Amino acid sequence: MSTTWDDRPRRARREHRALRWIGLSLLVLLVAAGLWCWWVAAQILYFARTDQAAPSDAIAVFGAAEYAGKPSPVYRARLDHAKNLYAHGIASLIITLGGPGGDRFTEGGVGQAYLMGTGIPESDLIAETHSRNTTESAARLAVIARANHLQRIVVVSDPMHLFRIHAICAADGLNVVTSPRPPSEKTEEHLPPSDPIWHEIVTYTLWRVKLD
Repeated sequence: MSTTWDDRPRRARREHRALRWIGLSLLVLLVAAGLWCWWVAAQILYFARTDQAAPSDAIAVFGAAEYAGKPSPVYRARLDHAKNLYAHGIASLIITLGGPGGDRFTEGGVGQAYLMGTGIPESDLIAETHSRNTTESAARLAVIARANHLQRIVVVSDPMHLFRIHAICAADGLNVVTSPRPPSEKTEEHLPPSDPIWHEIVTYTLWRVKLD
């Protein structure tokens, strides 16, 4: 009985040390996670607010929703921004990216048709029509770039999307600069400003974990 009683203080000390280390480990993880989120958010905001457009070999427009063959307001804003870059001589080729959106049309095809309707000749357009997400779009853009000897590409998308796009494109060996579409009341989804940032923090982190 006395041996069992004498073991209790030692057991309690061991349990206390274990709990203390668990607590410290959790604190370190929380601090690390907070610093990571802060760094990613800072990168997202930097790319969102910085237009890096410069003379390049092509402009790539990442797809968004289309409705029965017509670009959604968000997609149209991206396409119009690409058209303006094209008109200012940034590049003489526009690549539209994106596969089927649930109907018989593709985002890439709809984007190409829309730009042709604004007067851009078909010879200055390439439509990628198979990708289903940002990662696939970047991979297929890399294939197009290699096939057409494109050295530098201006990437167009929504501001909050560009940091992740830039990282994925770089991982695929692409040399890209980013150009956010201008803000417009008609294209915003009226979400609190933090919502798209948190979405991008999560999706970028998941991509990084998978990449590593």
